[in-house]
Amino acid sequence: MQMIDVNVKEHPYQIDLENGGSNAIGTKVSQLWSPRKVIVISDMNVADIYLKAVVKKLRDAGFTVSTAVVAPGEASKSIELVQTIVKQMSHDHFTRSDGVIALGGGVITDLAGMVASLYMRGIGLIQVPTSMTAQVDASIGGKTAVNLGEVKNVMGTFYQPDFVLVDPAFLTTLSDRDLVEGYAESVKMSLLAGGDFAELTGSIQSVADLKSKLVPVIEASLNYKRDIVVQDEFDHNQRQILNFGHTFGHAIELMAHGDLRHGEAISIGMVAITDRLERDGYTQAGVSDQITSRLLAVGLPVFSEYIGQDEFFDLVKRDKKRTDDRINFIGLAQVGEPIIVKKDVRKLEAFVKGY
Repeated sequence: MQMIDVNVKEHPYQIDLENGGSNAIGTKVSQLWSPRKVIVISDMNVADIYLKAVVKKLRDAGFTVSTAVVAPGEASKSIELVQTIVKQMSHDHFTRSDGVIALGGGVITDLAGMVASLYMRGIGLIQVPTSMTAQVDASIGGKTAVNLGEVKNVMGTFYQPDFVLVDPAFLTTLSDRDLVEGYAESVKMSLLAGGDFAELTGSIQSVADLKSKLVPVIEASLNYKRDIVVQDEFDHNQRQILNFGHTFGHAIELMAHGDLRHGEAISIGMVAITDRLERDGYTQAGVSDQITSRLLAVGLPVFSEYIGQDEFFDLVKRDKKRTDDRINFIGLAQVGEPIIVKKDVRKLEAFVKGY
């Protein structure tokens, strides 16, 4: 078991990284929370495999448990579903002394975090991420959000959990595709970090290789994101670098209408922005190749025909990292040296198409 302290100023908490740790979820939650009402929020895919056992363990530990199970996928990150779950909690007479437990991937950790932050202006939250994306990224740091139509994460809050339980055993039920798309976020962080973390992802040459190194990859990812979040909890400065690949990636993800996983779109986005920044001299020659080799080694995509289409430009211009007529693009001067490059939205097409 590895306990990782997240010492954010107002609400410090711990991440429990333990293979098989979810088997003791009742004990772990009872060490943090007194017996109370809890609502476990999950999606249908995860619920079919894990929800019954998790609910039993919580009830055995003295908790009164209700559940909210939603459809899998980005469509469940909606304000309408937040309202539905809040109404259910109100009907069940939840108070500010009760709690929310997220059991699922990034959509669920976002949705549950949003619910917890809004119910009676804030209620206890525990994150139990079951996907690679959620275990290395979405479940920690306190960002919650839902989508509004075609605009990702446009409504959200900063709300830190009381505890995060990361059990790599959950990942054994994922398809290779779903495992690998989450790994894209680890690759992203390793390129930002450099050093031993970058060497670790550079050493992974296949999906089987990744599976054999999952725990060190997850641990390195959690430690890196923890360090960034502690320095910049509310995303004013350094935390922006975690958006590497996301400005293009979010547009591609939306245009794919579910045909691309989040991490697959981010994979394409990292290569697309690095290609252009390397072309224009912001990035050291050869960095794009270093990124591409890591991604192709596990079968992640590195190109999309959506880049350069009219809808692509419209979506990028609506990105939340836009300030007035400028967009902050995150890139790398070299591996381990992130940079922020400001681009005029009126020259966005020329930047992307290279003229």
